[in-house]
Amino acid sequence: MKIILVGKHHGRSRSFTLSGWTRSLLSVCLLGIPFGLGVLTSAQFEGQDPDGFLTEDVAKSWGKALAEQNSRVATTRQNAEEKLAALTLRLAELQAKVLRLDALGERLTSIAKLDEGEFDFSQPPAVGGPETAELGEAYLAPDFIQVIDQLTEQIADRKLQLETLETLLARRKIQEDVFLAGRPVKKGWMSSRFGRRTDPFKGHVAWHNGVDFAGKLGSDVISVASGVVTWSGERSGYGQMVEVNHGNGFSTRYAHNSENLVNVGDVIKKGQVLALMGSSGRSTGPHVHFEVYKHGRAVDPASYIHRTIR
Repeated sequence: MKIILVGKHHGRSRSFTLSGWTRSLLSVCLLGIPFGLGVLTSAQFEGQDPDGFLTEDVAKSWGKALAEQNSRVATTRQNAEEKLAALTLRLAELQAKVLRLDALGERLTSIAKLDEGEFDFSQPPAVGGPETAELGEAYLAPDFIQVIDQLTEQIADRKLQLETLETLLARRKIQEDVFLAGRPVKKGWMSSRFGRRTDPFKGHVAWHNGVDFAGKLGSDVISVASGVVTWSGERSGYGQMVEVNHGNGFSTRYAHNSENLVNVGDVIKKGQVLALMGSSGRSTGPHVHFEVYKHGRAVDPASYIHRTIR
C-alpha cells in the first residue's frame, strides 16, 4: 500500500509504502474510531425515555412544574368558588331587601289610600321615549363588585326614606284614628238633636245631652274614634251603654243598645262595631243615643259628626 502526501507550499509531494502489518494496524484504528463514538453516545443517552427526547432529570423537572400548575389551578378554583359564594350571599341579601322594600311600599300605598294600581311594586317602573341622536360612546359596564356596592347604597338610602315616610304616615294614621269624626251608625237618620227639646215621656221642656240616630233594630253601632272601653253594661236611663275613652280629654257614649259587643278594657279601633242598636232603658224605639264629652263636659256631637281632619 502506497500513500502520497502533497505539501501546501511549492507543490512538493512525498510517498510512503506501507507493509502488510502497518496496513492492518491502520485499518483497525480507522474502524475503531466510529465504534468508540457509538459506545460513548450509548453511554450518554442511557436512562432516556424510549423515544430518546427527554432525560430523567428533565422529566422530573417537568413533573414538578406540572404539579405546581395543578396546585395553582386548584387554589384559583377555590378562590373563585369562595368569591362566587360571597356574591351569591350578597345577591340574596339584596333580593331580601328589595322584597322588604316592595312590602313596605305596598303598605305605604295602603296607608296613604292611593289608587289601586297606581304604585305596583311588583312591576318595574315604566320608561320609554323616542330614539334620539347618540351623545357619546357606547356604555362600558363598570366593575361587577362596584355595581353591587352602589346598588346596596341605593337600597339603603331608599329604605331610610321609606321608613321615614312610613313613620310620618303612621303618625298621621294614629291622629286620624283618635280624631273624633263621623256618625255612630252605618245606617240611620238623626231623630233628635243636642240641647233643649220636649221630653218624649213627660212632655215638658228638658235638656238633651246628646243626639239620637234612629234605625233598624239590631243594626251596627260603631265607634267614631279609637280608644279604650271604660264602661259596658246597664246604666240608669241609658239602658245598655258603652263608654269609650279616646284620650286628650275626649270620651263618647253609645246608649240604648240591645247588646254590647265589647268589654271594659278592650282597645277598639275607629269604625269598630261596639254594640247592636236597640231600645233598652228610657227609649221609645230602636235608636242609639250618642254623647260626646270634652274634659268631663257634654258638648254638641253635631260638630264632631261633620268634622274633618286637616
